[in-house]
Amino acid sequence: MSTRFHPRRQRGIALPVMLIMMLVMLVTSIYLLRSSNSTTLSASNLAYDATLSRAVDLGLHSGFQWLRVTAIADRAELNADDTENGYLASLDTSLTPRDSGFWSGSVEIEDDDGNKIEYVIHRLCEKSGGYNAVTAGVSNACVQTAANTVKLGTTVAIGESLASDAPAYASSPQLHYVITARLDGARGGNVINQMVVLIGA
Repeated sequence: MSTRFHPRRQRGIALPVMLIMMLVMLVTSIYLLRSSNSTTLSASNLAYDATLSRAVDLGLHSGFQWLRVTAIADRAELNADDTENGYLASLDTSLTPRDSGFWSGSVEIEDDDGNKIEYVIHRLCEKSGGYNAVTAGVSNACVQTAANTVKLGTTVAIGESLASDAPAYASSPQLHYVITARLDGARGGNVINQMVVLIGA
């Protein structure tokens, strides 16, 4: 007795599975392309922001140089405003760098790449004049820090005597100055950097 082999009918399962796999691969490739574009844009924006931040540091450096030279030449000049050099001997604490009044008396400089950088220097005092001045019975209030007494690897601070009966004088406080610089980028990027400088009174 002979048995005949009857082949089973093909049901076509492989075709739908392959179509689903191709659809998944297509969606994944689209997502990968968008992700790589997003990463490239983010890296480009970060590089642009870093470039602007480095450029605006020129304003901080210029302000610091003026402060340093003025403090060495005649520290008393720092008791009064000097708007030609972007310096104000007081700070209105109700203003922030976003307010236009904060930038009154500022100076604008241009770097080698044509960026226009604006900076202003504020002494952290309520009003101009000496840090310990008293006007109409009201003392000037300034942010102060005690002088640094670090020994720099020696047993005594520089300028101090080793004698046991040497007089010990209280040193002058250091006043705080804030240099603020900003730059408006060509693509709408705005950068504001600040630096605090301490100078002895």
